[in-house]
Amino acid sequence: MTSDLTGPTRDAQVSTRPFTVYPAIDVRDGAVVRLLRGDYDKETRYTDDPLAVAESYARAGARWLHLVDLDAARAGGYTLTETLTRIVDSTGLMVQTGGGVRSAEDVQRLLDAGATRVVVGSLAVKEPGTVIGWVERFGPEQITVALDTRTGEDGVWLLPTAGWTSVADADLTTVLHRYDDSGLRHVLCTDIGRDGTLAGPNFHLYTMLTRSAPHLQVQASGGARDVDDVRAARRHGCSGIILGKALLEGRLTVTEAIQEEGL
Repeated sequence: MTSDLTGPTRDAQVSTRPFTVYPAIDVRDGAVVRLLRGDYDKETRYTDDPLAVAESYARAGARWLHLVDLDAARAGGYTLTETLTRIVDSTGLMVQTGGGVRSAEDVQRLLDAGATRVVVGSLAVKEPGTVIGWVERFGPEQITVALDTRTGEDGVWLLPTAGWTSVADADLTTVLHRYDDSGLRHVLCTDIGRDGTLAGPNFHLYTMLTRSAPHLQVQASGGARDVDDVRAARRHGCSGIILGKALLEGRLTVTEAIQEEGL
C-alpha cells in the first residue's frame, strides 16, 4: 500500500484549482510558538498575543488563518475557544483550527465559536469511520483531515498522533485510502521532518499525494521558507500551503505570499 508515495517523479504542471495561503499561529500556554520537527522540548516563543499576530496578517491581506492548539493536540480538550472568537470578531478572517478535537460536540463547539473549518488529526487516523460521519454531518467544507507524517527506517510514511508523541499502526497511504469515496475534500499533510526547519517543503510527498488522490485538496505544511516555495506548492498540485516560521521571522510576508493565490 506504500507504492503510491515512493519512486521518482517529475514536476507537476501548474494546478488550475483554487490556491490558498494559510498563515499559521501555533499556540502553547497562551503564546505564539513554533516547534522544531514537532518536538515540544524544542520550542521558539515569539509573542504572548496571538490576536495581535492574527490582526497583522489580516491587515496584510490574508483571507484565512490556520490556528493550532498545541496543548490540546497532545492532551485533548481544545482550549482556544475564546481566542478563536476574538480573532474572528476582530479580523473577519476565515479560521481553520484544531488540536484535541475528539468528538462531534467538539466540532460543533468550534464552528459555533466562529471556525470556518475544523481540523481533525489523531482521531482521523485512529477512527476514520467516525470522521467520515462528521464529513457527512457537518459537510465537506467544514472538516480538514490532518495526516501529519514522518518516514520510518523502511521508507514508509508513518502517522504520529497525540501531538506527534505516538505512532499509529497504519501508514499514510493506508489511512488516506480509507477516505476514498467518503466525500472528504480537505487534507492537510505536514512533513514533520521539515516542520520548523525552513528547509523547504517535501514536494515529492505532495506530488505523490495529489496524484494518488486527485479528488482531494491537499494543503502542504512544513519547511516553507519563501515565495518560491509558495509558488512551487501550487505547481506541484497543492490547493494551499501553511506558512508559519517564515512569516514570524520575516523571511516572507503575507502580502508576498498571497500574490500567488490568484495566478
